[in-house]
Amino acid sequence: MECTLCPRHCGAMRTPEAGHGFCRLPETMLIARIQPHLWEEPPISGARGTGAVFFSGCTLRCAYCQNGDISHRNQGRPFTPAELADAMRRLVDAGMHTLSFITATPHVHGVLEAVNLYHQKWDDCPPLVWNTSGYESVDTLRLLDGVINVSLPDLKHRSEAMGRLCAKAPDYFAVTSAAITEMVRQTGPVQWKGEKVVKGVIIRHLILPGHVENSLKVLDWIGEHFAPGQVLVSLMRQYTPMPGLPAPFDRPVTDEEDD
Repeated sequence: MECTLCPRHCGAMRTPEAGHGFCRLPETMLIARIQPHLWEEPPISGARGTGAVFFSGCTLRCAYCQNGDISHRNQGRPFTPAELADAMRRLVDAGMHTLSFITATPHVHGVLEAVNLYHQKWDDCPPLVWNTSGYESVDTLRLLDGVINVSLPDLKHRSEAMGRLCAKAPDYFAVTSAAITEMVRQTGPVQWKGEKVVKGVIIRHLILPGHVENSLKVLDWIGEHFAPGQVLVSLMRQYTPMPGLPAPFDRPVTDEEDD
C-alpha cells in the first residue's frame, strides 16, 4: 500500500514485510504489548482496568517520549486481525471495562477488521477507546466513525515552534485541533454510565518543564472551542526526563509549575 493514513501523507510504500515511510512500519500490524492496564484515566480504567493494546510505532518523534523502544524503534511482533480479535476476547473475559487501541493509526485497517471479526463472533464488546497522540488525519478518523466510542487524544503543543522542537511536526496544533474537533463531532458530548465514560472525548495534556505558557494556551483553546461538559480534560504532571535532553526538558515539573 502507498500510505497516506497519517497527516504526514508520506505516500510511502508499505508491504507486509517492510515500511519505508516516516513510521517505518510494515502493512502487517505490529503489537508490542497486550495487557490489562490500571493506570489510564479513571473513567476509562474503572476498578478493573482497560484492555490495552500497545501498537508499535508512532507518527511523531517526541524528544521526551518514555516509550522509545515501542514508539521510535518499532519493538513488537506481527499480529493478524483474527489474532487481535481473539486477544480482545481474552481481555473482555478478564473483566476489562474498556478496550484501548494505543497509537494504532498506521494499522487502522487491521484494527477495523479485528473489530468486525469480534462482532461477528461475540456481542458483548465494551466501549472501544482510540488512544492517540492527537496527530491524526481527519480522513482517517472518519474511517472510525461509529466504531470508536471514546477518543483519548493528547493535545501537546500550541505553537509551531513547540511542535517542531518537541515532535518534529510544526503543524501539530493545526492538525490536532482539527482532529479533536472531528472526534467530538463523532462521539458528541461525554456520556457516563456510573463512574465510567462510555462515549465522548477526553483530552490529555502533559505539563512540560519550563513551558507553563504552552499549557495555559492549550487550556484556553479547549475552553474557547467546547462547551462545559462537552469534553473532559486530563491535565498530567508525570513528565519524566529522558537521558540526554537539553534544559529545561532535563528536569521534572516543579510544584510551582504544576500550580
